Amino acid sequence: MKYNFEQIEKKWQNKWDENNTFAAKNDTSLPKYYALVEFPYPSGQGLHVGHPRSYTALDIVARKRRLEGYNVLYPMGWDAFGLPTENFAIKNHIHPEIVTEKNVARFKGQLKSLGLSFDWNREVNTTDPSYYHWTQWIFLQLFKKGLAYKKKMAVNWCTSCKCVLANEEVVNGVCERCGAEVIHKEKSQWMLKITEYAQRLIDDLDLVDYINPVKVQQRNWIGRSTGAEVLFTTTLGDELKIYTTRPDTLFGATYMVISPEHPMIKERADKIENIDEVKAYQAEAAKKSDFERAEVNKDKTGVEIKGIRAINPVNGADIPIFVSDYVLMTYGTGAIMAVPAHDTRDYEFAKAFDLPIIEVVAGGDIEKEAFTDCATGVMVNSGLLTGLSVEDAKVKIIEWLKENKKGEPKVNYKLRDWVFARQRYWGEPIPIVHCEHCGAVPLDESELPLVLPEVDSYEPTENGESPLSKLDSFVNTTCPKCGGPAKRETDTMPQWAGSSWYFLRYCDPHNVNALAAKEALDYWLPVDWYNGGMEHTTLHLLYSRFWHKFLYDIGVVSCPEPYAKRTSHGMILGENGEKMSKSRGNVVNPDDIIKEYGADTMRLYEMFIGDFEKAAPWSSASIRGCKRFLDRVWNLQTCVTDGAGYRPEIEGEMHKTIKKVTEDIEALKFNTALAAMMALLNTITATGSITRGEFRTLLILLNPFAPHLTEELYELLGYGGMLNQQKWVEYDESKCKDDTVEIVAQVNGKIKTKLTIDANASKDDVLALAKEDEKMAVAMAGKNVVKEIYVPGKLVNIVVK
Repeated sequence: MKYNFEQIEKKWQNKWDENNTFAAKNDTSLPKYYALVEFPYPSGQGLHVGHPRSYTALDIVARKRRLEGYNVLYPMGWDAFGLPTENFAIKNHIHPEIVTEKNVARFKGQLKSLGLSFDWNREVNTTDPSYYHWTQWIFLQLFKKGLAYKKKMAVNWCTSCKCVLANEEVVNGVCERCGAEVIHKEKSQWMLKITEYAQRLIDDLDLVDYINPVKVQQRNWIGRSTGAEVLFTTTLGDELKIYTTRPDTLFGATYMVISPEHPMIKERADKIENIDEVKAYQAEAAKKSDFERAEVNKDKTGVEIKGIRAINPVNGADIPIFVSDYVLMTYGTGAIMAVPAHDTRDYEFAKAFDLPIIEVVAGGDIEKEAFTDCATGVMVNSGLLTGLSVEDAKVKIIEWLKENKKGEPKVNYKLRDWVFARQRYWGEPIPIVHCEHCGAVPLDESELPLVLPEVDSYEPTENGESPLSKLDSFVNTTCPKCGGPAKRETDTMPQWAGSSWYFLRYCDPHNVNALAAKEALDYWLPVDWYNGGMEHTTLHLLYSRFWHKFLYDIGVVSCPEPYAKRTSHGMILGENGEKMSKSRGNVVNPDDIIKEYGADTMRLYEMFIGDFEKAAPWSSASIRGCKRFLDRVWNLQTCVTDGAGYRPEIEGEMHKTIKKVTEDIEALKFNTALAAMMALLNTITATGSITRGEFRTLLILLNPFAPHLTEELYELLGYGGMLNQQKWVEYDESKCKDDTVEIVAQVNGKIKTKLTIDANASKDDVLALAKEDEKMAVAMAGKNVVKEIYVPGKLVNIVVK
């Protein structure tokens, strides 16, 4: 009897839909489990084979949790605002809303065809006004607490998308979305003060179970450092504040460098003798992205400011001030002291401009290169610090700076405030009104949602403003505070806005009075297990943790962290080991795989492809192997015998397989869990039959991986009820022990062979067996035994002379 996957898979998908089988219950008395995958951006291309890897993995976890008696929330939705949809809409003259609807419908159909156990009753869409009502509400709370503010600043401007990008969205000097050149432009921008939460975002990583690479990326992105803020003065009497992690090297500072955007240039333009040269340099720097400017290996360029010099606060030395684009106004104070003897970049700059190089930490050859490995050296040429260790010198110089009012200890972060606006149409309107008398005024919460209006053109404007700025009926309004004429904010929120809190809305998606009921949030949060791509472990993860912490501070949620556990999956590559892309012609469409082999085979293969956390190449041959395994399971129905238990000859392997699959699912070792079930199937097949009890156990173990086939077999064999409503099988630890074990046999610590021994063998029996082994005997021939060592279940070592 052939397995008709097409017919059977459709049957069970319809049945699950009709019965709301996977709907999370609104019963807070039940033990809960919240499994979450990153909701997708619904592009026109539909799913790629990378999506099912993450979704199936957490689906297996969710299905196992239901079998373990948990009330499981496993939701799905759509991160649907953003530039790709808008750009497609502009190009094809279709409203972005229509594009989004079509893309969502396609994605949803594909996800359902995979048999994923999502609770579709809780589906959310970031473009739905009933959803972004609460995105706008969160923004207003941030604004009222001073964490959302507008600031004129140099921003990253995508020359193609014609909108501002956050630093994180500029990769190698180009827009991460479209690949176009990114330039600097002066613009008034909405910002979110994520820096206020920098330390908590680091500290609270200790509260969560994230895989180590994720924690490392979070910490590196926030970039905490300790040092001192130091006040240099200029020959005009101005102060130039710098931040340094090495205040102990102040005596080695032989010049200063300020950013091309530093306000001193504008403020003291009349005193700068070569102001035209400086302005020309500023204009060139504006064409470069922050990435290009900060790149360590690039040529060092700069202009010395003529007419103004700096004074080193520790020794009164008169030193030059340079303007150079490798100093960023967005990091620290926009000014640095340069210690060329102990910093590679400063050394190269000093060599290029023939500047003094003074050694202040002994140990390097500064005639050849900067001595940068100087954290444990002894201070030289450093006045009151000379002779001290670096650590002692840091303490002493900070005390001196404080006493002399020249500086103070300071903690700094690489993290910058979040640029939170786009000059585009397809995004959440920012609910702020600008009044000539009252300034920026928040919309009254009763007026939310502020719905995105219809416009004739979605094209970005040439002056860099949003298309909404052309719509007078939207722009012109009255001030909520004084009632006078006012203008609406026309920038929209970035795509990150909707994805920063979507996991909260899943808890209570239809609530019209709040983003979710307090009772629902208290019950479901935190998310128990969140899986997503490594590419989202800085931006999205950081932003959503920030929003959640803010909502915790204002009493909306009751836990300080949103996700208790975070894992990430590896990418699926083409058969040639390269990243899948249209240009390479190696993209695999999951629809084609499902059509040819079925959803269960697709699910099995994506879990069997290799280590879940590592990249793995696609293999058509391996897919066929997974299909053969499922066909063999299907054919077992022809050799079922009575018996609710396990036969003695396979009882041990049954228990070991249950244990292996149970533990491997929790460890994301889906490939070895499947391998264990394949080995069990081989053992069962060799016996020529399978009892009803053995078959039931195999079906339950396999169900999270291949839900359609297992449900059908469970029904065909008349076990009663739906398989997904049964209880996960248990194992007896005492029956999981091997009768025999393989150990290493050594002579003088060198491996000579391996021995298979009885698991309960005594030391004397093992030593006797080792001495009888031919290879061991040859190694011991003609020598006296000095010592005999046996590590139970591991090794035997005979020491001879």
